[in-house]
Amino acid sequence: MEASNTIRRIALTPGEPAGIGPDLVLKLIQTPHDCQIICVADTELMRERAAQLGLPVEIKQFDADAPAVCQKAGELTILPIKMIKPAKTGLLDKENSRYVLKSIDRATRGCVEGLFSALVTGPVHKGIINDAGIAFTGHTEYIAEITGGQPVMMLATEGLRVALVTIHIPLSKVSEMITHARLRTVIRILDQDLRSRFGIANPRIVVCGLNPHAGENGHLGSEEKEIIEPVIENLRQHGLNLQGPLPADTVFTPKYLDNADAVLAMYHDQGLPVLKYKGFGKAVNITLGLPIIRTSVDHGTALDLAGTGLADESSLVYALQTALTLTPAYPSD
Repeated sequence: MEASNTIRRIALTPGEPAGIGPDLVLKLIQTPHDCQIICVADTELMRERAAQLGLPVEIKQFDADAPAVCQKAGELTILPIKMIKPAKTGLLDKENSRYVLKSIDRATRGCVEGLFSALVTGPVHKGIINDAGIAFTGHTEYIAEITGGQPVMMLATEGLRVALVTIHIPLSKVSEMITHARLRTVIRILDQDLRSRFGIANPRIVVCGLNPHAGENGHLGSEEKEIIEPVIENLRQHGLNLQGPLPADTVFTPKYLDNADAVLAMYHDQGLPVLKYKGFGKAVNITLGLPIIRTSVDHGTALDLAGTGLADESSLVYALQTALTLTPAYPSD
């Protein structure tokens, strides 16, 4: 593989240093890839984890002025971000929470500046970041604060895409967050990104109801009749291909999925359990509605597997492949 100024640079953040993120990155770079992978992380963390796993690695420091080159097997290019304290596998330390966010911040800003073509993120631990006194609800929201835009979370696996109207909020808050404005915005972003990023000319979107049986004509809740149905009908009149609201317990069946490009769920645990059952470890988290391309793994930090060599990098591989599919070639000089 030869150097080329059309090769895409992909920023990759390992996430929580005590978890499996560093392991996954090191496993990922054991094979060549048709892009340049830039790991935004602590150099010693990656060196020590490679030694712990017994994986060969040649570490190089990222040079933004050098031509992009394709990823070679065993070569790790790092944009260094220093940890606050040395990490121990499996042991969370809130002192490193700011390091985790700093690495995400640097990689995200690199995408905004055009230095990187896309961002791929490893798993973070929201709890330990909050324990450090930092208000943090998730990658998706944090990246959106840096880039602007209206983030819409969508997970995808073979044969199924599920987007969410609400993301990381308590179940007791979901109903009040399902507003005309929010729902209209999310549906428009989902439709637009399916067209522009996935090349689907007329996306078919199936929309779940919020309540059991999609409200049972108002007897089990009013959100469908008062909010979801009017928004869907209005957007249909503007040319969007929408079906629903439908009961969430029957949406995920061939009758509907065989004729859908995406399912829109009202809240996190309405749609994602089905997707993860279908494709856990082989799914990807895609953030729509942002001015950058961002994909992520579909799992958490798996602290008990960190440093053991047992972590499965399949989801990270899929996240990288998806980022490359969604990303135009790296701009030439």
